[in-house]
Amino acid sequence: MADRSFIPVRIALLTVSDTRSLAEDRSGDLLEERIRKAGHVLAARTILRDERHEIAAQLRAWCADPEIDVAISTGGTGLTGRDVTVEAHRDVYEKEIDAFATVFTMVSMQKIGTSAVQSRATGGVANGTYLFALPGSTGACRDAWDEILERQLDYRHMPCNFVEILPRLDEHLRRK
Repeated sequence: MADRSFIPVRIALLTVSDTRSLAEDRSGDLLEERIRKAGHVLAARTILRDERHEIAAQLRAWCADPEIDVAISTGGTGLTGRDVTVEAHRDVYEKEIDAFATVFTMVSMQKIGTSAVQSRATGGVANGTYLFALPGSTGACRDAWDEILERQLDYRHMPCNFVEILPRLDEHLRRK
């Protein structure tokens, strides 16, 4: 097989928090830095409160935008009453990437032991766009990016990656 060239993807970044502003968004800053360092394009970045309908509406808007390939959220994946990001993601998903949560838990177990059971990180696909919900801690965002997303969003990663199937994610929506 011939060498593959890097293909940058366009990534939107959403921080979910009732208390943080962009100036205090360390997890968002960490992800933005890693997105850019990897050679991808930061297509959008915003903060929303922990409101399920607002989060889902933002995700749907990004899924409808042809200039966005991936949407990553951070925050709101825990177990408390205000943590509704996972539910908002699932309101939007056409297909859930079940193994994303499994692999994230495996990575987390190596770092934080059984406390990993408290995470509800999730991934899915909607309207040809990848969606990932990460916990709000910088450690969790670092682990998710460095151990999973950086590789899966790199077309050169073998034996397979998310980028190579990106053009086919919405094939069921196209006319035959």
